[in-house]
Amino acid sequence: MWLIINIILILVIIAMFAYPYINKFRIKSVAKIVDNADFAEQIVGGQLIDLRESSAFRIIHILGARNLPFSQFDQSISAIRKDKAVLLYEDAKPVFAIRAALKLKKAGYTNIVILKTGIKGWHGKTKKGA
Repeated sequence: MWLIINIILILVIIAMFAYPYINKFRIKSVAKIVDNADFAEQIVGGQLIDLRESSAFRIIHILGARNLPFSQFDQSISAIRKDKAVLLYEDAKPVFAIRAALKLKKAGYTNIVILKTGIKGWHGKTKKGA
């Protein structure tokens, strides 16, 4: 009995340590996570998508971005062209952007780029609203 419990505990511990590495590899196979300079280069000719809620988008967003909040992303995927690069960003660390990239990859999109620092670390042009 104790042997089975110990084996299960060891497997759980191994899984806890292995998951971040497996997830990192999975993300790299789906999208490129880039810094400001690389992201700025890709904006020309790409589809720039802000995944934040519309209230945050109205306050400030990267110039040229359109707002597709992650909460409504599944309904909005059809509005994104497959023949152009899809550039995703959110507030800071890309959590929803990674999940959106996984959904896009599953839907057949191939050129997906994520801004590593989000809008909080963006140094390029922005548009401020009210």
